[in-house]
Amino acid sequence: MLRFAVAPSGFKECLDAEAVADGIRTGIRRVVPAAVIDTIPLIDGGEGSARLLARSTHGELVPVTATGPVGEPVESHFALHGDTGFVEMAAAAGLSLVPPGRRDPGATTSRGVGELITAALDAGVKKIVIGCGDSGTCDGGAGALRALGVRVLDADRAEIGDGGAELVRARRLDATGLDPRLSEVELVVAVNPTNVLCGPDGVARRYGPQKGATPERVEQLAAAMQVWAEVLRRHSGTRFTDLPGGGASGGLGAGLAAVLGARLASRFDVFLESSDLDQRLRAADLVITAEGAIDASTALGKIPTEVARRAKRHGKPVIALCGTIGPGADTSYDHGIDAITGILTEPVDLADAITRAPELIADATARTLRMLLVGRTLRAA
Repeated sequence: MLRFAVAPSGFKECLDAEAVADGIRTGIRRVVPAAVIDTIPLIDGGEGSARLLARSTHGELVPVTATGPVGEPVESHFALHGDTGFVEMAAAAGLSLVPPGRRDPGATTSRGVGELITAALDAGVKKIVIGCGDSGTCDGGAGALRALGVRVLDADRAEIGDGGAELVRARRLDATGLDPRLSEVELVVAVNPTNVLCGPDGVARRYGPQKGATPERVEQLAAAMQVWAEVLRRHSGTRFTDLPGGGASGGLGAGLAAVLGARLASRFDVFLESSDLDQRLRAADLVITAEGAIDASTALGKIPTEVARRAKRHGKPVIALCGTIGPGADTSYDHGIDAITGILTEPVDLADAITRAPELIADATARTLRMLLVGRTLRAA
């Protein structure tokens, strides 16, 4: 009897990890009806994490109306479990909340993230975990800090405007108005440690184009991040230009660490350990993971390569499903993924692909397993 471990991420702006796992399970059942299937939908703090965390912990999803990334109100939420609140930054400042025609990370704000933190404080929590990922912002966390009572001042001690491009004018912080309750709670920011604030691999240059920045805007933001890093250094005494995780979610990690004293922790250390992932991978004959896109960035701290790395500790083969196979996808083979399968077999309109995603995932899983079973038969001959 074949045993499968199904450990996917969600497909951004399409399906959460649970829905992806369901699609893979459906495809397995078509080909191996008697299979033992262990579904392990995984979160990394990005889009959809709060909903899945609330369900998996039998917690509560608390609705909040917050300021969205373009400054307009959005219906958002945070997860509450016991005395811990989980704030998903993408729920208030995610790229999916930025209309396609308004995608400019130099203008968007993380203010709503600070409002979610305030809502968690209002709920009486003792610990707040802020999940980074899938952001539509690059403001260094300045918007979130301003929502919490911090003033970001220019050379004339006037407040600067919202958005990452404004940070080039920042010179000092005034934290005298900071919500005092923040000193009474533990703050943890779950980050991808490979994301740094400044330099050639800084957040503006690495992720700015994905968020809608033109080449000119990317360089403006890169310069603004250098200025912001210096403002944070003067305020906190810590250098943030290349701090691991400081560039998470457009620099939110650095902003919250410098001003709130938040601890930056690997998102996998925060979210995966409670799932007993390693033990469950060890019990499988085949591991199937998935993400919306497999490309060069997959090897830089994404769920599929983390799953593959852990599976390889136990000598397990790993297949990755994805919506698109992008440039640099082959680098994933050096990180434990044995095969990559795209779910599309013909050109499909994006809206149609999103609508049909569960069916496409199931079909791709079934096709892949049929090929594997042919190979198994040949080996047995």
